[in-house]
Amino acid sequence: MKLDQQDMGCIVVAPSLIPVRQGDRVKTDHRDALRLAQLLRAGELTAVWVPQEEDEALRDLVRAREDAKEDLLRARHRLSKFLLHHGMRAPQGVRNWTWQHRRWLDSLHFENRALLIVFQEYLHHLDENEQDIE
Repeated sequence: MKLDQQDMGCIVVAPSLIPVRQGDRVKTDHRDALRLAQLLRAGELTAVWVPQEEDEALRDLVRAREDAKEDLLRARHRLSKFLLHHGMRAPQGVRNWTWQHRRWLDSLHFENRALLIVFQEYLHHLDENEQDIE
């Protein structure tokens, strides 16, 4: 049974926020419990916020989106480096990763089948990453 279901108060304190006396190096559970009780009574402990399951789920969603954005950046770099390696640059006045840039990418053709496969694969990864973010 949880503490809040038993009408017992509970605060969570980060260990880094617990004041420590210099020279107090002996550590036992009994001494730690007494010290924590004294600090709590004196109002010296700072409670930290414990996220609920919904909060953690939202954090996970934000982390997943950040990962997807990093993956998109990597995919863009991979594709642009591939194109630069083969001497291909976007036309003058076309900014990278705009709809005009995408039209230019879609217009590219490769005679060599292996290069065409690599290009299509990089483009496919780019599309997947953009869809993940959406």
